[in-house]
Amino acid sequence: MNLRDCFQKRLLRRVKPDTAKSTRSLEVASIKLEEAKKALKNELFDAAIILSYTAMFHAARALLFRDGVAEKSHVCLIEYLRAEYVRKGRLSGALVNTLDSLRIDRHETIYGLETKSGMKEADYAVRKAKEFLEGAKRALARNMQQLSKSAS
Repeated sequence: MNLRDCFQKRLLRRVKPDTAKSTRSLEVASIKLEEAKKALKNELFDAAIILSYTAMFHAARALLFRDGVAEKSHVCLIEYLRAEYVRKGRLSGALVNTLDSLRIDRHETIYGLETKSGMKEADYAVRKAKEFLEGAKRALARNMQQLSKSAS
């Protein structure tokens, strides 16, 4: 599915930009990242992967809220990031690819019949969630700088 399809099917839609929701989504992302770290420490590897993805998802939503986009699809959220952030050099393509990969891992962990998560996978997920959250914060900060420059 491409970005145009996402908007046409209303899996993404334009709304009023909301900095309060953006800020709150970043706070939730930080909380979920801390929970993922605790799960990893306690060898709850499946939980660490799920919580890491959730942290990344909320960090991504912070970008969409700031841009005035509401999502109803994890896949479309990722397509939006690729089009509006990766292609414009505002977010690492590798991080967005990791978000997509962890989306699939999360799905398999929750709905699959076999658990295969171990320390290595969980540690990777937690590290990448931290990187993604930092990248989203940088992208939001740049957006705010650009807005203040254009208002001057």
